[in-house]
Amino acid sequence: MINYFANPTRFLKIAKGLQPIVALSAVGSILTGLYYSLIQSPPDYQQSETVRMMYVHVPAAWMAMFCYVALACFSSVLLIWRHIVADILAKSTAPIGACFTFLALATGSLWGKPMWGTWWVWDARLTSVLILFLLYLGYMVLYNAFDDRSRGARAAAILSIVGVINVPIIKFSVDWWNTLHQPASVIKMDGPAIHSSMLTPLILMAVGYTSLFIWILLIRARAELNLQKVHALKIRLAKV
Repeated sequence: MINYFANPTRFLKIAKGLQPIVALSAVGSILTGLYYSLIQSPPDYQQSETVRMMYVHVPAAWMAMFCYVALACFSSVLLIWRHIVADILAKSTAPIGACFTFLALATGSLWGKPMWGTWWVWDARLTSVLILFLLYLGYMVLYNAFDDRSRGARAAAILSIVGVINVPIIKFSVDWWNTLHQPASVIKMDGPAIHSSMLTPLILMAVGYTSLFIWILLIRARAELNLQKVHALKIRLAKV
């Protein structure tokens, strides 16, 4: 399966066909999710209208972790099988994941001010998400720190794989330590603990964010592959 998608030409063909599907899913899910979030979903009995920040913040936090796991998986494939498509997917994932992480931090700060009375606290969840953001930045800096692209890609891949240990820390930090964040209320063994009127827009936004990630990833990956083809062509022409 991995070898099947490792062929750049085959990957470009699949990506071209998949791109409009995920684009439609992203736009449709996010617009529908925003409608339910802002209009259909009721205000919370404690947080009032400020609870609507949840529908942007929580899916962004989910995607911050999801993108990093994807980054680590692509990096593992690169290190084990040296597939160029895995390298390009990893490189393309990092800035997208960093954007989702920044969005989670920013919206969390905006949400925390009226709820906690402060923009920031150094609790386990906030600190571990900040570390995740720094890992994304570190990956991108390290990738471009070498004249030899392959060395930079391998070094960045190792960093991403080592850093994946931070993902379960983020997930379970509210259970392991005393933090301002409430425990998990959606992904639980005994089922979600929030009403369907709030769960529906959360799921819609999560689907929309995931589709948006795949859409942007395909755009960036296709562009990077085409740039490499142009670069290879220039080298061949220069040798003629």
